[in-house]
Amino acid sequence: MFSEIMTYACFALSLASVAAEQVLPAISDRMTGLPSLSGIWICMAIGIASTLVAGVFQAFSDFVMRGLTLAEPQGGAQSMQMINRTVMRSVFLVLLLGLAPVTISASVVAQLNVDGAARNWIHAGAGIYLGAVFLVTLLGNVPMNNRLDRMSPTEPETARYWAIYGRIWTRWNHVRTIGAFIAGLCFMIAALLLAGQ
Repeated sequence: MFSEIMTYACFALSLASVAAEQVLPAISDRMTGLPSLSGIWICMAIGIASTLVAGVFQAFSDFVMRGLTLAEPQGGAQSMQMINRTVMRSVFLVLLLGLAPVTISASVVAQLNVDGAARNWIHAGAGIYLGAVFLVTLLGNVPMNNRLDRMSPTEPETARYWAIYGRIWTRWNHVRTIGAFIAGLCFMIAALLLAGQ
């Protein structure tokens, strides 16, 4: 599972490099002299996508993980294994990983073409998303998911790990929830500031 995540992450970063080389100059030309509708809509779209990611994380923090940890350890662990395997081929994963290069690209474009507070909000949103969502996912939640995935649900070791997993994984998920929500707000605020210029 970690190798699949890393493959997706590398793909997302390669998209960012393609954007930097080919797409950004075209967007940059259009965004020169903001306010421009493209800059406003791009920021708003990133904000909405980030808050959608936050919503999925919130569901896990609010009731999904509580429900799974209340189940028998075998049932909870096995259900989480299936969720983790299913997410690998989901629209959610495209949003989660795709927002990393998109926020980087938006930050680069903002540095080149946006002045004032809007630029700062775009930079803040990108930094928060990359640190509190993307990196926490890669360094916190994914390693825990990989360890759980290698375990047999019927083994006693799995029941012991499941109790730890439920607490720590959910704490990391709280960080991702808050990070994705705040990043989304940053981009929406930037869009409003751009619209007011």
